Amino acid sequence: MKPNIIVVMTDQQRADVSAREGFPIDTTPFMDSLARSGVWFDKAYTTSPICVAARCSMLTGRYPGAHRVRENGSVQHISYTHDLFDIMKKQGYATALIGKNHSHLKPDSASIDHYFGLEHYGDAGPFRNEDERAFIEWLSRCSVNQTEPAPFPLQSQNPYRGVTEALEWIEGVKEHPFFLWLSFPEPHNPYQVPEPYYSMFPPETLPPLQSSAQALETKGFKWQWCRKQGEHFNPAFDADIGRVRSNYFGMLRLLDDQLRRFVTGLESQELMKNTILVFVSDHGDFVGEYGLIKKGPELPDILLRIPMFWIGPGIQRDERPHAAHVSLADLMPTLCEAVGTEIPAGVQGRSLWPLLTGAEYPAQEFSSVYGEHGFGGLEFSEEDGLDISRFGKRTETEQGAIVRFDELNTVTQAGFMRTVRKGDWKLNVSMQGNVQLYRISSDPLELNNRHGEPDTKDIEAELFHELVIWMMRSQDPLPYPGQYAYKKDARNYLAPYSIRG
Repeated sequence: MKPNIIVVMTDQQRADVSAREGFPIDTTPFMDSLARSGVWFDKAYTTSPICVAARCSMLTGRYPGAHRVRENGSVQHISYTHDLFDIMKKQGYATALIGKNHSHLKPDSASIDHYFGLEHYGDAGPFRNEDERAFIEWLSRCSVNQTEPAPFPLQSQNPYRGVTEALEWIEGVKEHPFFLWLSFPEPHNPYQVPEPYYSMFPPETLPPLQSSAQALETKGFKWQWCRKQGEHFNPAFDADIGRVRSNYFGMLRLLDDQLRRFVTGLESQELMKNTILVFVSDHGDFVGEYGLIKKGPELPDILLRIPMFWIGPGIQRDERPHAAHVSLADLMPTLCEAVGTEIPAGVQGRSLWPLLTGAEYPAQEFSSVYGEHGFGGLEFSEEDGLDISRFGKRTETEQGAIVRFDELNTVTQAGFMRTVRKGDWKLNVSMQGNVQLYRISSDPLELNNRHGEPDTKDIEAELFHELVIWMMRSQDPLPYPGQYAYKKDARNYLAPYSIRG
């Protein structure tokens, strides 16, 4: 019998803020224990730290430069042959999307049997009671950050509702193989959480930040623009960062508790023994580092690196992180192999199935990982005189000010940047020649650019070589040649055929 497949995704979850990764606060105890019961990666990366671009990569196995969705407003340009829902439907799976979509998929897509939408500021699926309706109306009026506890019970929150919907749907289809994308909108802004989570990690008890707004002096205009946005629309922006962090970590614990509830529900139905569950996020969040919140400029590791773990039948168990460098784009081809079907044409991700099951694989293949950012064109500077008020809003109401601003904007997304991580090192290169070289193992916040130093010239040359290969590898191969044979590896590996592999 084919295994059930569940993809659990959170939105904007930093990989490093868990005890499993050494964070001083135990934000996600159940996720940590679940990860250690399977295979987890501490060098898993998104393809791009932008919601729609990343989600389209997960579903199609293609990088943004190939699937053509490079920013949140361009999903209509997507290019691919078959996505994950197409594959699972063709394999005879019952399919469902429960939670945040923010991809090319449509609620009425033929490959989706059941759709239940949940979003950050509104879309909420059918309501079961008035508390849910009232919560969503309140959420639609929320600021980026809430300085008071959410005035609604836990049962109204998106993660609780998503788990309830998922367990009920599974109960009705469990006699057949099923595929579920359970996609939580949290811990993305608005940073809001009810009690007891609001008071669980008080601001004054949090570990100190590893960087401050002073770092923006060397980070450049895109970064400085993000800070100016926050200050422009919220005079208390800097003072609110402590509460942002507190709410964010509270949201993580809320998610953790709901994941526990979900897995417990699966176990009560005796489903876990034949279910592959993969947990990922689409990208990270600044959560106060550099004096910033949300996301926006360039490819810092805290936005690009994501949590990823796999559990299920045939998957090995190891409490230690796997050594491989892996990508969100690898999820789709891995699940293709797990259910016994070929990887579709145009997919660029690589199957992780041998890594998960303890089989042999070429280590060189997973010695580096690649990411993309930007929609092209020239980058903006202070001299361009852009009106910052165009990229956000502050609305005064009887209940107080509603503060919103768009961090994925004209300034932060302009140009192209590409990155490669290999071992301890990471190289970021922009199309206008900005080169950044960081030793991530000792400088995870990327504060000390080692580009051009005499003692780093060899590693910089090695990473440039790696980056060039990745940029060719991520070129769109579609359409395949009309009259010539197109050779590819069954798992999309390059290392066995490379002169270096």
